[in-house]
Amino acid sequence: MFGECHAHIFMDGINYREAVKCHKDGADEKIIREHLEAYKKAGISFVRDGGDPYGASVLARKLAPEYDIDYRTSAFAIHKAGHYGSIVGKSFTDLKEFHNLVLEAGRQGADFIKIMTTGLLDFADQGKVTGTPLDKKEVCEMVHIAHEEGFAVMSHTNGVYGVQAAIEAGVDSLEHGNYMDEECISMLADSRTVWVPTLVTVRNLRGCGRYEDRVLIPIIRKAEENLFLAFQKKAQVALGSDAGAYMVMHGNGIVDEYTAFRSVLGDSDDLENWLRQGENAIKTRFRHPRF
Repeated sequence: MFGECHAHIFMDGINYREAVKCHKDGADEKIIREHLEAYKKAGISFVRDGGDPYGASVLARKLAPEYDIDYRTSAFAIHKAGHYGSIVGKSFTDLKEFHNLVLEAGRQGADFIKIMTTGLLDFADQGKVTGTPLDKKEVCEMVHIAHEEGFAVMSHTNGVYGVQAAIEAGVDSLEHGNYMDEECISMLADSRTVWVPTLVTVRNLRGCGRYEDRVLIPIIRKAEENLFLAFQKKAQVALGSDAGAYMVMHGNGIVDEYTAFRSVLGDSDDLENWLRQGENAIKTRFRHPRF
C-alpha cells in the first residue's frame, strides 16, 4: 500500500468543529489512537501530517511506532496574519516572526515546515481562489529561511500565481495546486517540487449535498486534466488525500485517492512506479534535520 502524504490527524472527516472541540484543551489520545488504528488496518505504514494548533500531530508521531507507522509532521502550519491558515497553525506578521515560528516548530520536533501561501477553492466563484496569494518575493524568503534551518517545505497552494511563486521559491512539495495551467505543470516537471494533488477533497463531495455537483464537476475535470499532463510530462507526484478533511477518512482517504488516480490514468506499472518515485522523494526529504 502507498503511504498517506497529506493528512491532518486532529480532524475526523465528519465534523470539523466537533473534532476541534475534542483537542482544544489538549490533544485527545483516545481519538488519535483510533485514527492511527485506521491507518494500520488499511496497511498504511507512512503518514505525513500538515500539522495543527493543538499538538495532535506531535502526539500522533509519538504514538505511531506502536502501530508500526512512520509518522512525520510539521507540528503546525505557518500562515501570514490576515490570510488563510488559522485552522491548522500559527500566524506571523513579518519575516522575523516567521523565522521564530520555524524555530518553534523545530523545538516541538517538527520534521519539516508547512507554509500557507494562498486560500482555498472558492466554490461560489468558479476558477477563483479565496483571499489574496502571498507575494512571490515573500514566499521565496520564507522558503529560504526554512531551508537555511535545514527543513524541507510543504506548501498549501492553489491558483496559477501561487503555484508559480511556490515552485520558483523552491518548495519541496506543493499541496492541492487547484486551477494550475499547463505552464505550471511544465514548471513542476522542470523542478524538484513534488505535487500532492489531494483529488478526493473535491471528488468525495459529489452527492453529499454540501455543494451542487454542477459546481464540483468542472473543478474535478480540471484536476484530472492537470494530473494527466503531469503524468505525460513526468512531473514528480505523490499520493495524499488530505485525510481528516470533510468526507475524507483516515485510512480510507488514501485508498480513495489511489482509486481516483487509476480512474484518470489507468491501472499500470508505469503509474505505480511513478507514484513510488514521488513518495520516495517525500520520504527522503521530509525528515527532521537531525536525521
